[in-house]
Amino acid sequence: MDSNINKPLMFGALFSAIAALAHLGCIIFGGQWYRFFGAGEQMAKMAEAGESYPAIVTSVLVLILFIWSVYGLSGARVISKLPLVRTALVLISSIYILRGVSFIILMPMFPENSIVFWLVSSSICLFIGMLYSVGTYQSWSNLRVNMLNR
Repeated sequence: MDSNINKPLMFGALFSAIAALAHLGCIIFGGQWYRFFGAGEQMAKMAEAGESYPAIVTSVLVLILFIWSVYGLSGARVISKLPLVRTALVLISSIYILRGVSFIILMPMFPENSIVFWLVSSSICLFIGMLYSVGTYQSWSNLRVNMLNR
C-alpha cells in the first residue's frame, strides 16, 4: 500500500461506504433489515407496507454516506483531490462526532429506537468521526488548494 495514503481517512471512507451499503440493504431487503439495524418498528412496518417514506429517507442517507466516502478517499489520496475537500472533511468529521455524542438529546425524538441501537450506532459514528478527524489533521497541509496545480 502506498505510504502516502492517509490510513485513518481511508478507513473512515471504507466504513462510510459500508454504512451506505447497510442502509441500501434496508431499502432492498425491507422491514427485517430496518428492524435488525434498529430503525424502529414504524419504519419497518412502513417499508413492509410498500410506503415510499422509508426508502426516500434511507436513500438520502445512502447518498450522503457515499459522498462522504468519496471525500474521505480524496483526502486520503486514494483518488484525485475534490473541490472543498478541507471543508468537507471538517464537516464530515464534525457531523459524525456530533451524532456520536448527542444521542442522549436525540433519543426522545425517536422513541421507537432501542437503547442498543443508540449505543451501537453512536459508538460507530464516534469512531468513524475520529478517523476522519485524525486523518484530516494529519493531511491538513496536503489538502490546501494549490491554484498553480489545478
